Amino acid sequence: MENIFVDGSILSEYFYLGIFLLILVSLIAGYVDAIAGGAGLILIPTFLMIGLPPQTALAQEKLVSTVGTLAAIKNFMRSSSIIWKIAPVGIIAALIGAFIGAKIILVLPEDIINYIILAFLPIGLLATLFKGVLLKKNNETTKIKESAIAVFFTCLIVGFYDGFFGPGTGSIFIIALFVINKLSLLQASATSKIFNFASNIGAFVAFLFAGKMAIVIGIPMIIANLIGNHFGSLHAINSDGEIIRKVLIVTVLLIICSMIYKVIFSW
Repeated sequence: MENIFVDGSILSEYFYLGIFLLILVSLIAGYVDAIAGGAGLILIPTFLMIGLPPQTALAQEKLVSTVGTLAAIKNFMRSSSIIWKIAPVGIIAALIGAFIGAKIILVLPEDIINYIILAFLPIGLLATLFKGVLLKKNNETTKIKESAIAVFFTCLIVGFYDGFFGPGTGSIFIIALFVINKLSLLQASATSKIFNFASNIGAFVAFLFAGKMAIVIGIPMIIANLIGNHFGSLHAINSDGEIIRKVLIVTVLLIICSMIYKVIFSW
């Protein structure tokens, strides 16, 4: 396991302040993630700030988000918003894709990863373009496309992205389910949690076996993330999807900004 209490880590000097910050950030990340995805946009930069190596930061985000997503799934299940007919194929594909993505990122050097992030920048830009589509279309119920092939490859690709990099996966799942499979925004948000949970598990297993997780400090963060996911999912359900549209736009913009920031300062 990585020892984050040495090598100049902020946590080694300001332990309690660092733990409080991590708990607070995990709570906020859980709330945002339940509504529109993007917990990694908040968690990973925080982990890097306190001194975690990039691979450990990615692993720790999976430790927190994997369990935290369960609270959102529970509430969405009660609201009957999850489309279970497409779930089995998507779950399998997301698991496989995320495991492969995480295994690859574990063996790549950090300088190469920075160039790969630059290659992923168009994903954020495309997501921004889809934002216009989301706003122009009426959120009316249309015939849901249940193509197993479409669901499989969508979840395989997005799952790979989740294991390989991560931030914005929930948003990308929502957009894909809304545009490709014709789910409503609420249905897309709810069903994406199932697929996102599967991809988190796939990456979680790969990072765990590689010894990249700090499990002890992760426990209070997991609890805070569960609470955030609980209230965020309730807000999404009670708002009938409107809040999802707004937070999704903000999240996509954050994806773009975070990618640009990382690429610029890595040169």
